Amino acid sequence: MFGSILTIGAMLGAITSGRIADFLGRKGAMRMSASFCITGWLAIFFSKGALSLDIGRFFTGYGIGVFSYVVPIFIAEIAPKNLRGALTTLNQLMIVTGASVAFVIGTIISWTTLALTGIVPCIFLLVGLWFVPESPRWLAKIGHEKEFQIALQRLRGKHADISDEMAEIQEYIFTLQSLPKAKLLDLFKSEHIRSVIIGVGLMVFQQFGGINGIGFYASQTFEEAGISSKTGTIAYACVQVPITMVGATLIDKSGRRPLIMVSATGTFLGCFLAGTSFFLKGYGLLLDWVPIIAVSGVLTYIASFSIGMGAVPWVIMSEIFPIHVKGAAGSLVVLVNWLGAWAISYTYNFLMSWSSSGTYYIYSGFSLLTILFVAKLVPETKGKTLEEIQSCINSGRSRRQDIIS
Repeated sequence: MFGSILTIGAMLGAITSGRIADFLGRKGAMRMSASFCITGWLAIFFSKGALSLDIGRFFTGYGIGVFSYVVPIFIAEIAPKNLRGALTTLNQLMIVTGASVAFVIGTIISWTTLALTGIVPCIFLLVGLWFVPESPRWLAKIGHEKEFQIALQRLRGKHADISDEMAEIQEYIFTLQSLPKAKLLDLFKSEHIRSVIIGVGLMVFQQFGGINGIGFYASQTFEEAGISSKTGTIAYACVQVPITMVGATLIDKSGRRPLIMVSATGTFLGCFLAGTSFFLKGYGLLLDWVPIIAVSGVLTYIASFSIGMGAVPWVIMSEIFPIHVKGAAGSLVVLVNWLGAWAISYTYNFLMSWSSSGTYYIYSGFSLLTILFVAKLVPETKGKTLEEIQSCINSGRSRRQDIIS
């Protein structure tokens, strides 16, 4: 319950994230999220019983749920198109770096002290936001023309020529302003349904590949396979950061589609190896090899997930929705992500009690489905502006309608 309550808070954060980001702006939403996280960590640090622990975890989850939507959206809206993928992936790099640091220092300090370390990045964020311009696209959307121009100029450089980019954004915003304000049901109209299927599908496959179960219970998994939990956890932490850095350098070179398919292939292999190790252990076969196969499988899974499946769905989510539906669409997609995270983190122990090998084989099956899904439905967005991506998605819809007609 304590492990999964964070994801329950994150689901509530996901539901409200789009509207908050549209109302308060991207920076305002991040400030609010940081405040919730700080409150949550303090509640955990000062807790005297289970209730305050659960409340703290819930508050922290709410802040993370809002962050998980607004940060990739903010990065996508401020980044030049040739750097957008790498910069959005940098967010995932910071996430896994934080997780890795927490894994490592958690082996040497108490959990109460560990809770205090969660406050440090929140304070850095609150201070740093004073020096960061607001999203130019959001400023243009709400009609702050002067602030829009100033923000875009700051982002592109003092002497950069921003006239073409300004005109492109303003033209796109002008078109969107003629459209009615999007509601949740509007997402299922023909002009948006493909983007919704892509965004929701990627989040379903990201989570049902098992990442939160494997991550939350990594030390337990290593122990069940016959490995020291401390050794396995540190190895887990050390793998994530450098591999995610590789993914950040590749995403704007190789493209989104190839990277996510290679990543899903690796997560399939990792889960298959881990599942096989538990299968062999259950039948008393090759017992000397079981720990090696288990560790190899988990580390292969984490490395493969970090290079693509961890970041690329968030990059694509931030790119595929037009700005007038980003609030509603982003909330839906992030809600699905955290709902999947809750389902996996809550059921992992029950599934492992049923069948350790079967659990990992199920996760490997979702990895195979991911490859098929991406190959059939997900467009390549590398090197395109957000406006060009919309044109590409809509033209694809038009071609299908012509074929049907």
